[in-house]
Amino acid sequence: MRDLRQAEAVLGMAYKDFKALTGMMDTEVFDEEIFGFHAQQAIEKTLKAWLALLGKEYPLTHDISALLDLLRASGQDIEDYWDLLEYNVYAVRFRYESLLIYDEPLDRRAALASVEKLLQTVRRMLDKALEQ
Repeated sequence: MRDLRQAEAVLGMAYKDFKALTGMMDTEVFDEEIFGFHAQQAIEKTLKAWLALLGKEYPLTHDISALLDLLRASGQDIEDYWDLLEYNVYAVRFRYESLLIYDEPLDRRAALASVEKLLQTVRRMLDKALEQ
């Protein structure tokens, strides 16, 4: 059974992380780890909202890969979202560990676009389900 109330609540939290991201474009003020953390959180919560929308229980995990696998196993087309795996390194479980320094910083504009695309996709599905 779909849990539309849960999906809406979790998606609402994801939008809060996304809103925070939009204010974190200044690399002098917001370090990579802070931006990456909120990107990861928005993605994780949106994927969990998607699972709740489908009536699937989601695990207490921060692993984007595991959540995408559950969606794929549920028959969902998640091919456009595999690139979001790069944000797994910013998950809570790594929050207090030193992150590897990459040669190139995160492309924050691309990150915003990717997260927004995922949010909009799940929002449309939820709105459609709520209309029924």
